[in-house]
Amino acid sequence: MQPEYFRDSGANFSPCGAYRYRLWRRWRSGPGVAFIMLNPSTADATHNDPTIERCHRRAVDMGFAALDVINIFAYRATDPRNLKACAQPVGPENDAVLIETARSAAMVICAWGSHGTHQDRHQEVTKLLKQHGIRPHVLSLTMKGLPGHPLYLSYRKQPVPWPNF
Repeated sequence: MQPEYFRDSGANFSPCGAYRYRLWRRWRSGPGVAFIMLNPSTADATHNDPTIERCHRRAVDMGFAALDVINIFAYRATDPRNLKACAQPVGPENDAVLIETARSAAMVICAWGSHGTHQDRHQEVTKLLKQHGIRPHVLSLTMKGLPGHPLYLSYRKQPVPWPNF
């Protein structure tokens, strides 16, 4: 999607640029949806990657006016092996930004996939969400019960409350 389509578009990065804490796209006034995924890739304040494109399309199809993308790990990597090689992949500001963004969303969709078990981060994030009264949705669950990543899921998959959350 072209940047001029969006009323507001941006991203919050660490000073060193290694961590992206939040990415947002707003195309009109109204409620937004937040996707909590694994880690940021190449998308930035004005350019989408394939995952952000798919999340944006889902948000529009569901009638939302904005998209926020936050991640359980803020370290930017295109390959999960690079993420796992990073000593501190969460990022010092990530938990605060994650909760603040999730609390402001009309709907939260968890979608971090099977790599979310790295450093038991999936457990830390679900605990944080519960502590703040956030009841997330999922598009699917992996065989291990983790929220499925949206990149390869059909657009027919609609978010449902996370079972047994």
